[in-house]
This record gives sequence, C-alpha cells and structure tokens, in this order.
Amino acid sequence: MTNATCGNVIPDPDPVSDRPDGHLTIQPRILYFGTPVVLLSTENEDGSANLAPISSAWALGWVVVLGLGAEGQTARNLRDRPDVVINLPAPHQWTAVERLAPLTGRDPVPAPKRAAFRYEPAKFAAAGLRPEPSQVVRPPRVADCPIQLEARATRVHPAAAGGFVIVEAEVCRVHADRRIVVPGTQHIDPAAWSPLIYNFRHYFGLGAELGQSFRSETPGRGVDRA
Repeated sequence: MTNATCGNVIPDPDPVSDRPDGHLTIQPRILYFGTPVVLLSTENEDGSANLAPISSAWALGWVVVLGLGAEGQTARNLRDRPDVVINLPAPHQWTAVERLAPLTGRDPVPAPKRAAFRYEPAKFAAAGLRPEPSQVVRPPRVADCPIQLEARATRVHPAAAGGFVIVEAEVCRVHADRRIVVPGTQHIDPAAWSPLIYNFRHYFGLGAELGQSFRSETPGRGVDRA
C-alpha cells in the first residue's frame, strides 16, 4: 500500500545536475503559477465589511472555489456568515491590491502574522477603493472592480495542507462593467477584459490573444490563424 499523500519533502537524489529532458527538480516556497487575484468582501461580526485579497480562486460553472488562510478574518467570517462578494480587479489596480496585502481584519493579529501584518478595520479606505451595496448578499461590492460576483459559501472545510481552508461559493448574481460585455449578449468580451494575474508573487496582466477554444461563443480579435 502506498501513502496517498506526498507532502513536498520527497528528496531528489540528484536535484541540480543536467538531465536529458532539460528539467531540474526544485522545491519553490509557493506555487502561484499564474493565478487570478480576487478581492473578497465579507461581513464582520459587528456588521462592518472586511476586504481581503487572495490569489487562489477558480470557477466551475457558477461555483467558485476559494483557498484561504485558516486563521484570517475572511475564513472566520465565512464560517459564520456565508455571504461573500468575489471582486475581480483589473491589472492597473494592482497597487490597491498591494495596499491591502499587509493588512488583516483580525484583532489581535494572529501570532504567525505579527511580523508582517497589521490590523486595519477600514480596509476599503486603506486600499483607496469604494464600497457599493450588493443586491442579494450583505457585504458590499467593490465599485471599482470591473467584475463583481455576489455569492454564498455553501461549504467551508480544511485543506489537505495545514493552515488553509477550501471554500465553495455559489454565485448568485454577476455584475460586469458594460465596457467589457459583448453588446446585446450575456458574454464577457475576452478581448476587452484582462484579469490581474499573480505569478510567483509578481503582478501581471494578459498578453495578446493567441487563439480561442472551439467552444468559444465570442469571436476572436486580430488573431493570426495561419
């Protein structure tokens, strides 16, 4: 019988030598290999709003799966109050995201965070972002973000790796800046919208379009199909 988990500490007997396939076996501290940044709006116990950036989110239909630090205020809020807004910033808004990065809504600050984080109850103001009332959930949307997903957490459970939780959030309503919607349709225009990407702790936007899936319902723009 084999162990179902491997952790990240299996030693490589020859980690740095040249190999025929040109690859090295490495152990990076993080695996953010190009993931979108989202800002999560949640409700604190006193009814105020918390706003936190994360870079572990992916969508399956109308369910968005979120990876959160288990000791953060967002995880605490979602365990008790499931309403959440998943706000997607544009690339030029990375500075607002970075202003939020060293802040926490937990008071007192959890011990593992004390060296690098500080408590800040007014997250929207600290980031220079504007709150906007939601329509079907309690936390506010980020008015400045081009895409805002009102959602409710249907499941919050521990991740396989310690220190994290996995949240499954069902989207109830989608708001999109009219400038990124294909006119007369329900589709986001992928040529007009670029997410903010977190790539090994650096911020990026998308490059030029390379092509489109055979399942795409929107036309490509300026793509060389030769």
